Amino acid sequence: MNIDEARLLEEAKHILQGNDRGGFTVPSPKLYPFQWNWDSCFVSMGMSNYKVEAAISELQALLRGQWENGMIPHILFHSKNEEGYFPNWDFWDSSVNPGAPKDLKTSGISNPPILGLALEQMLDKNADNATVVDFVRQSLPAVIRFHEFFYAQRDPFHEGLLYMYHPWESGRDNSPLWDDALSLIDLNKAQLPTYQRRDLSVADASERPTSQQYDQYVYLLLLGKRHRYEGEGIAQDSEFLIQDSLMNAMLIRSNQSLMELGERFGIDTGSIREKQSQSIQSYEQKFWQEALQTYCGYDLRQKKHLPFWEIGGLSALLAGVPSPDKARKMSQYLEELVGQNYMIVPSFDVKHPLYDSKRYWRGPIWPQMNWMVCHGLKQYGMHELAHNVRHNFLELVERFGFHEYFEAQKDLMQKEHGGYGGDHFSWTASSVVDFIMAP
Repeated sequence: MNIDEARLLEEAKHILQGNDRGGFTVPSPKLYPFQWNWDSCFVSMGMSNYKVEAAISELQALLRGQWENGMIPHILFHSKNEEGYFPNWDFWDSSVNPGAPKDLKTSGISNPPILGLALEQMLDKNADNATVVDFVRQSLPAVIRFHEFFYAQRDPFHEGLLYMYHPWESGRDNSPLWDDALSLIDLNKAQLPTYQRRDLSVADASERPTSQQYDQYVYLLLLGKRHRYEGEGIAQDSEFLIQDSLMNAMLIRSNQSLMELGERFGIDTGSIREKQSQSIQSYEQKFWQEALQTYCGYDLRQKKHLPFWEIGGLSALLAGVPSPDKARKMSQYLEELVGQNYMIVPSFDVKHPLYDSKRYWRGPIWPQMNWMVCHGLKQYGMHELAHNVRHNFLELVERFGFHEYFEAQKDLMQKEHGGYGGDHFSWTASSVVDFIMAP
């Protein structure tokens, strides 16, 4: 299929402009009306190709939410006007932690740490722009503190691997990876408050997490709040305690960005450099599963691996963790999908009984994840496979529009609409921009 990349590029830019809220970009106008951490990093990487002033504003707004302990939250509530959203700023009540910003309400959890990569991308694309150079230099210490937060508060056994205590932190909210750990939560004893989900008024319930999963999310949110969102108490108390493959791969990848930027600007990254080799070694030794030929996260509470193939494990390619031999093994699964019934890389194992091509993170195609997979494949010289990921993603967007995520199965695309979740989605638009302008 021939793709009209010029038209697609202009539409993507138009969507990003429409989602601008005066210095930051919302992921989707109706479904997600605030600023999200890793969404904004992807937006900045797209904007850095053509509108770097807006990319700088995006990250400046994100950095304003940083806590004194270094954490950069996953949601920044710049406005209190969206009263129907749940969980809103008042439910999170970030003020329970004395180090949270006083003038900006936030959530109490974070997101996959890709901010260091976003800074590196911005500088690489605008190396001669003095404003960019100054911004990256001035921002670097804050992002170093962000990474130090993970090592100080989320690595209780000093392995160089961070844990998460809420599925929302991973960005892959209802992935089958979390089912077993979430089942440890006794909702009958949870005494949850009454709440009203907004997402079901905007998106089809069959595409979203279930009511039981949402109750589990609310339970973990309240657990974190009881501990003032501090890592030590959460690690002792939470039923859900996961070392995630994606979050740790992005920590390693952004560590590399910070070290290279620190060397360029003469800024000390010794604390990160000291942890990086340990993180890579622990990731390699603890997460690799030969039987699945991929990397799998680890459940600290139950002391067992999460034995699933899923797209988070492929993020290790972008982090440069696997040997060339292991990278080839990882790519074999993707090569099997080419020419079969699947467009590009689904979020979960298509051969597994829990695979669901429509429901959020249980199987559909996600734009930003395929952006990461594409660039990871390139790093290992797998250019043909990377080209297929790029082309098929652009084809999906051209056929179905700028959705949050997409149907993976070709036969279902012929019968149903291929796009799911929110529309006019920012990270879909920014992925399109970057694929076209920085191929």
